[in-house]
Amino acid sequence: MPGADKTVLITGARAPVALHLARLLDGAGRRVVLADTPARPIAAASKACARYHRLPPPRFEPQAYAEAIEALIRKENVGLVIPTCEEVFHLAPTWRGRAMPARLFAPGIGLLAEVHNKHAFIRLAEKLGLAVPETRLLRSPDDLRAVRGHSRELVFKPVWSRFASRVLLRPAPEKLAAITPSPAMPWVAQRFVEGEEISAYAVAREGRLKALAFYRSAYRAGKGAGIFFERVENDAARDFVERIVAATQWTGQISFDLMREADGRVLPLECNPRAVSGLHFFHDPARFADAVLGDGPEVLPDVTAPQTVRLAMWIYGLPAALRSGGLGRFRQAMREGRELLDWPGDPEPVKAQWPALAEIVGTALRQRISLQAASTRDIEWNGPADFH
Repeated sequence: MPGADKTVLITGARAPVALHLARLLDGAGRRVVLADTPARPIAAASKACARYHRLPPPRFEPQAYAEAIEALIRKENVGLVIPTCEEVFHLAPTWRGRAMPARLFAPGIGLLAEVHNKHAFIRLAEKLGLAVPETRLLRSPDDLRAVRGHSRELVFKPVWSRFASRVLLRPAPEKLAAITPSPAMPWVAQRFVEGEEISAYAVAREGRLKALAFYRSAYRAGKGAGIFFERVENDAARDFVERIVAATQWTGQISFDLMREADGRVLPLECNPRAVSGLHFFHDPARFADAVLGDGPEVLPDVTAPQTVRLAMWIYGLPAALRSGGLGRFRQAMREGRELLDWPGDPEPVKAQWPALAEIVGTALRQRISLQAASTRDIEWNGPADFH
């Protein structure tokens, strides 16, 4: 890949996946520079980080962010930029709007927006002949009234959202009063699918899979983001991912929430065109970098143990276990799960969790929002109105 042998810039340094990606590429001999908005993200503490650059918040200062990214690329002689979080939606327009001296490991903003849109993504899969759950776009109170009578069979979620935020799962009709869909803030009503949830993490180049891992989240932070991950395998899920990346000629990272029904059929729920925790099931730097950045064959996951963030398990998993009476299961998970922040010879990121968490807590308190909302407030992207 052009630029792959130069310095690599990884953005979204707050995320454990950014740390893991930095360790893989550093272990394969790349020089890794990281960037993000927080003052002390966990990845900045890693030995894999040659340098950390603090950036303006792209959601609130898009022009300053674009200029800072371009200046950083020139200063560090960056050949390739790899986004890991929703900053990808702010980076892609920057590449569209100016001649950048490095390659962005992501598609254009049009394709990113299509798959991120929870209605458009289902329509895309449907056009490709893939099985999908019935999904209806809600753009007005009239649209909402039309599905009110069978709300208990549906899942309601904003077209643009993350962490399952604001999701209503099979609500009673009166609960729909909390929803006000509009053309500017549309929602979807999707058939509730019974079955086993499967998450997919993939890397592709020009429509060819280069890495793929499937997993399930046994514990979550609230309703959305997983914090304890177990590997799974599923041929039908692989076929789905292969067909999507081939049809879109995808280059970059892409992730899916899928549901396996009792008869084995796999249905898509939504797509996240960014990195997710399936990345932690790859631990061989040379093989990963050769596949993703070089000409090597698709790399297979080489980690079998469950992966977890122990701090998040104490914050979210333990209270959930106490509420549900699942304390024994929680203890077993803590015994079996491997701390995904651990890495041979690189202990500092585990300690760096505390100042990173303190920064998020400070934002949450100032803005009077949840910890999850605070963790992405400055990089969120909520549809075409955010184009710049």
